[in-house]
Amino acid sequence: MGRTTPAALTTCALLLLLLPSCNGTPPPPPDQQAELIEKGRRLFFLETFNGNGRTCGTCHPAENRLTIDPAFIARLPKENPLFVAEFTPALSRNFENPRLMREFGLILENLDGFDDLENRFVMRGVPHTLALRNSINSPNGPRTGWSGDGAPGDGALRSFATGAVIQHFTKSLNRVPGVDFRLPTDEELDALEAFQLSLGRQADITLPLKLKGTIARRGQEIFLDNNLGKCNLCHFNAGANAQFGTANLGNANFNTGVEALPDQPARLTTEKVPPDDGLGHPGDSTFNVPPLVEAASTGPFFHNNAIETIEGAVAFYDGEAFNNSPAGVFLRNTSPAGTGIELDGTQIVSVAAFLRVINALEAIRQGDEGLKNSLAVADAKHGDPQPLLAEAVRQLDAGAGVLAGGGLHPLAVLALNRASRFARNAAGSAYNKEDVQNALREAANARMELVE
Repeated sequence: MGRTTPAALTTCALLLLLLPSCNGTPPPPPDQQAELIEKGRRLFFLETFNGNGRTCGTCHPAENRLTIDPAFIARLPKENPLFVAEFTPALSRNFENPRLMREFGLILENLDGFDDLENRFVMRGVPHTLALRNSINSPNGPRTGWSGDGAPGDGALRSFATGAVIQHFTKSLNRVPGVDFRLPTDEELDALEAFQLSLGRQADITLPLKLKGTIARRGQEIFLDNNLGKCNLCHFNAGANAQFGTANLGNANFNTGVEALPDQPARLTTEKVPPDDGLGHPGDSTFNVPPLVEAASTGPFFHNNAIETIEGAVAFYDGEAFNNSPAGVFLRNTSPAGTGIELDGTQIVSVAAFLRVINALEAIRQGDEGLKNSLAVADAKHGDPQPLLAEAVRQLDAGAGVLAGGGLHPLAVLALNRASRFARNAAGSAYNKEDVQNALREAANARMELVE
């Protein structure tokens, strides 16, 4: 196969190209990075670390954009390891809150330690693990998890895996290594890191794009206007890095006032939901910036899943909670006009439309990549192209769904639906190259509806 970067092939392709052929043709020479990524993939989705049955993929499933939400959770069987608190007596208290998990997709985290499980915890959504290569670095070290300190020790991505095993994989609340779970080895941590860094985009997009849709094009203008939307200051090029003038802050932390939102869904229940103090122990009430390219298809939004739709998430920045927060006050004080973020309803919808379109473009890119890689696998006669087609279908369906959810680009939605049907047909029985080529053509047609 030769040297292959993670950007060149999807993770599934890396696996399939390494499998031996059944027709006796010698396999291509091994690629050490590809092998490391594939090892990490197996660990991520299959390894329980001798714990309660959970894997990393339990909360970051490939079939749901590497995150979970209430709709996905509702489709899981009752014996799924996500629900261990419901059928394991040793984990029935202070390990999860089953009601908040099922209703709002929230997971219990003990970020300030395990010495007071009854009172010291937070309830957080599950962040996706896409585009981590260009989303977690900052001058002050890596930012993992919602608050940038989602891992013990140095906070790095390798440490994040260790913290996840201790927090989520344990058989009992004693959390004794070697008894309740086993800790990952250094070699396993290397592989898990390589796999996670291979997921999704390997570089940020460059704005502005030559968008065709009137509403999304206006949304991009507002997004990039540092006196109006101000979005690009903290989400430069719709990524996770803040840039003020020439100062690139990397993946920065801000107190945006999310915890001050009234009527947060989880807190409307009678369940106990302590305040989330963000970064540090004790925290400073700040949370790190997530990438926006992937946002529209990976809701709910913010660290506590407080808002369901991308339109609602944009509208948050026009509200009192944000504009009275330290981040909102900072933007107001640095604005030449001395104003915070003040968007009207149509402007909010326009920005959300822009985020939906760039999300769909990324889904098309990944779907196109999966289709092309399936052809490469089939031509090389090494491995099975079917998993690549299945992933392509997921991406094409995601792109269609995110556009349809905003009432955007109906011709692109139709083209993506046709592309998905062709890909499903190709995966239905014997591999059909003609169907794959048709799917590629329809995906290209969808993209041409969105951008010049």
